[in-house]
Amino acid sequence: MKLRLKRIGIDTARENVAFLDDDDLISHALGLHPLDRIEISANGQSIRAVLNIVEGSIVQAGTIGLSNAAFNKLGVSDNSYVDVAPTESPASLDLLHKKMAGRELTSNDYAKIIDDIVQGRYSKVELTAFVVSMTISGLSDDEITWLTETMIQSGDQLHFGSTIVADKHSIGGVPGNRTTPIVTSIAAAAGLLIPKTSSRSVTSPSGTADTIETLMDVELPAQRIYDVVREENGCLVWGGAVNLAPPDDLIIQVEHALNIDAEGLMISSILAKKKAAGATHVILDIPVGHGTKAETTEKGEHLKQKFQQLGLRLGLNIRVLLTDGSQPIGNGIGPALEANDVIKLLANDPEAPVDLREKSLYLAGELLELTGKSKPGQGRSLAQQILASGKALEKFEKIRKLQGRHEIPPLGSHSLDVLAEKHGQVRTIDNQIISRTAQLAGAPHNPGAGVYLAKHVNDFLDQGQLLLRIYAESDEALTFAKRYWAENASAAIVMS
Repeated sequence: MKLRLKRIGIDTARENVAFLDDDDLISHALGLHPLDRIEISANGQSIRAVLNIVEGSIVQAGTIGLSNAAFNKLGVSDNSYVDVAPTESPASLDLLHKKMAGRELTSNDYAKIIDDIVQGRYSKVELTAFVVSMTISGLSDDEITWLTETMIQSGDQLHFGSTIVADKHSIGGVPGNRTTPIVTSIAAAAGLLIPKTSSRSVTSPSGTADTIETLMDVELPAQRIYDVVREENGCLVWGGAVNLAPPDDLIIQVEHALNIDAEGLMISSILAKKKAAGATHVILDIPVGHGTKAETTEKGEHLKQKFQQLGLRLGLNIRVLLTDGSQPIGNGIGPALEANDVIKLLANDPEAPVDLREKSLYLAGELLELTGKSKPGQGRSLAQQILASGKALEKFEKIRKLQGRHEIPPLGSHSLDVLAEKHGQVRTIDNQIISRTAQLAGAPHNPGAGVYLAKHVNDFLDQGQLLLRIYAESDEALTFAKRYWAENASAAIVMS
């Protein structure tokens, strides 16, 4: 049945959603109900979408509305006529039932499931069933390998024609911690090929790509990535722009909504992104501490073993490092604040955060040793020489110019200083409270928002000395952050 197409302008986070008027006789004629699946076709293109029924004037009779994701995938202009027909549930749902019963799936099973996800045949409800079944039943090492291989094959892959392609990744959980641009600049200056693809924020005040975007363009097509890497050995881009392991972002959205972080899915996600980006040698940072994905050293060691074993299966040479994740790294938490830390550090500014510098040199040194650019035990020294000489900054600025230089946006015009109420020493800093404060202030959506952390664990303060400063781009956002901070301040920073 033919209907006129209308772009509704609703962001459904990559899910294909269609809208029909509740009084439209067409929906009754086709026997359609809310949340049914339909196929929409035009000019040789087709998508599957989940149906929503709406009231009022959003969609007129004889018209079908599409969410932004569905409209963009269909690739047909507004007001065109499209064919609409009911369609069946994806066949791979039977495989989910098998997994729900606790049975192991095969390589072919995962290929069918991932294909259905990529083709948009899964609704959010079915995608949630996938995540929950994988979480409850768990994944064997074989299943993680098969899922990872299938995810790699489902999207684009980058190939750089080199036997050594370096990468560095952190599994997250620590505010700030913006080591990636520093490690990338040092490694590229040392002659390593390091095409660094990073993610945007899912649950944090800033993802690496969000921070880097305040300094340069990060949404580069594959050919421009190749061009930048060919000229300067490295790049700093958002992986989502080149369609690497596309099911991963959909799965992460569901995990975030459910506050689930299944081990098997996390390992598969990271390994798929690294392999699809062309990496051969990877330094993997696992922060250990309260609020991270590895709250204990035992959990960290377990993940270390898993990543190294499964990385070998996929042809990745991975060195896993357990690092201190008990407090934020650096002074800035939020895109512009973190970017300021990065520039200060690369420029050897004496006010650059010492903890960020030390961790960056440690990770860079390990990467130089892993790839044979330095002898064992000498990597950190070489990394420090490159940073101190200004070569890392020079390399960073060349990459920045090639990708499209941005100037760091100003910090939020509304701010609140949090001062020490007594003389003493900082004993603990809660990562999650600091992160949430920065988010409520507007980060990462407002790049100038966030938290400037003036002191770290073991630092001494006098009464009235600055502990931290909250930045926001509106009075309303600052009020949200201020109220949350007031309710949680006693747990956020503990002093003695």
